[in-house]
Amino acid sequence: MEKIYDVAEAAVGEETFGQVLRRLRGNRTLEAVAHAADISISYVQKLEADGGKPSRRVVERLEAATNAQGALIEASEKIGKQSAPNAEILPPAAAMSPVRTLDINDAFGEDTTERRHLLQLTASAAMGAVLDGEAIRRRLNQAMGARRGLAEWSIAHENHLHALRTRPPAQVVHDLAIDLEALSQYLETARKDEIAELDRVTALLASIQANAFTRMGDHGAALRWWETARWAADASGDLDLQLLVRAEEAGHGLYGQRSPQIVLRLLAEAVDLAGKRQTLKFVAAEAKALSMLGRHDEAMRALRRLDDLAQQGVRGDALSFWKPDQVYFTQSWVYSAAGIEDLAGDAREQVLRHAGDYVYQANVELHTAWAMVSQGGVEEGMAHAAAVMASLSSAFRSTHVMETAKMVLQAVPLEQRDRPAVRDVRSLLAIEA
Repeated sequence: MEKIYDVAEAAVGEETFGQVLRRLRGNRTLEAVAHAADISISYVQKLEADGGKPSRRVVERLEAATNAQGALIEASEKIGKQSAPNAEILPPAAAMSPVRTLDINDAFGEDTTERRHLLQLTASAAMGAVLDGEAIRRRLNQAMGARRGLAEWSIAHENHLHALRTRPPAQVVHDLAIDLEALSQYLETARKDEIAELDRVTALLASIQANAFTRMGDHGAALRWWETARWAADASGDLDLQLLVRAEEAGHGLYGQRSPQIVLRLLAEAVDLAGKRQTLKFVAAEAKALSMLGRHDEAMRALRRLDDLAQQGVRGDALSFWKPDQVYFTQSWVYSAAGIEDLAGDAREQVLRHAGDYVYQANVELHTAWAMVSQGGVEEGMAHAAAVMASLSSAFRSTHVMETAKMVLQAVPLEQRDRPAVRDVRSLLAIEA
C-alpha cells in the first residue's frame, strides 16, 4: 500500500543516522526541523555530522518533525550496536512455556500461532526491547478483531482539531498520520454506501494535517495536503465541505505559504463555486489579504460585510472549524494593520476572552504590537512583539505566530530597523524561522 507521506522508501542500508536525518530533512532548513522537534539547531547540526547517539526521546521528536516513518529509529538502533552475550539473550516465550498448537481458530477467528507471536512481541517489549508502540497497539487490535467503525471515523476530526488548537504542531502531524494511514486501509475495504462519508472524513483530516504542516513551516507538504483535501471534498459531493476546505486553504495561505494576491484569486474561484451562498471564512480571508496589500479601505469594507453576515446569523460552518472569535480576530488583524489602536484593542480583548487556540492568543498580542508600530510607536511595539515571542516555548512558536511577527517587522520603516527592539525581534525570527 502506498505510504501516506512523500518520504523516500529506500532502505536505510549502510547510511549513518546523520545521513538519514539529512536525507529526510530534504530542502527544509536546520532551523525549521529543530523548531518542529523542539530541540536546538546546533544539536540537529551535530547529529547530521554523526556527532554522538541521540536519546530515544530526541529520535522520536525528529521522527515526527521529518515524517520519517521509522527510518530514524532504525538508524539510531544501528549506532554502536553490538551482539549481546549469549547469557543476556532470553529464550523466546514459546520455549519458556508450552503453548498449544491447534489448527482450530479461537473465538476471535485468530490462529493460536499468531496469538503466540503477539504474546512474544508484548513480552519482549516489557523486557525493554526497542519496539514501536504503535505497531504493538495495531497487533493487539488485530488480535482482538477490533476495527474502527464509520461512526467513530465521522467524529475523528473533532479530536484532531482539538489537538491542533492545544498541542505542538509536530505532535499533531505525528498522531494524525497514524489515523490517516488507518483511514486509507479502511477505504480499501469500505462498502459502497460508506464511501461518501469516508471522503468527507478524508477531506476534514487532510485539512487539519495541512494546517499542522503550515504551523510547522513545511509549506510544500501543506500544499500537497490541501490538494488532497480538495479532491476528497469534491469527491464527497458536499458543497459546504468543498467551500470549507477552500476557505481554510486560502486563510492559511496568508501565513507565508502564498502571496496575498494568489489568496485573493483562490477566493474569487471559490466564490464562483459558492454561487449565492455567503461564507464568513471567505470574507474574513479577503479582509486580511487586502490589509496585507495596504488596501485598507477595501479591507474595511470587507470587514463591514463580515460583521453584517455575522449579525444576520450566517453560519461559519457546522464542523467546528469556525469559531465566533474569528470575527474579532479578523477585526484585530485589519484594524492593527491600519493603525487603529482603540478598535484593534477592543477586538483583541474579545479574542482573548473567547479563544482556546494558542495561535490566536499569541497573534492578537502581536496585532497589538502591529498597531503600535503602524501609529509610529516602533520601540514600544517591537518591545511588545519580542516579549510575546519570548513568552512562548519553541514548540509553540508556530509559523502562524512567526509570520505574524514578520508582518509587524515589515510595518517598521526602513530607516528605523536598526533600533534595539527591532534587532531583538529580528534575532528571534532568525533563530526560529
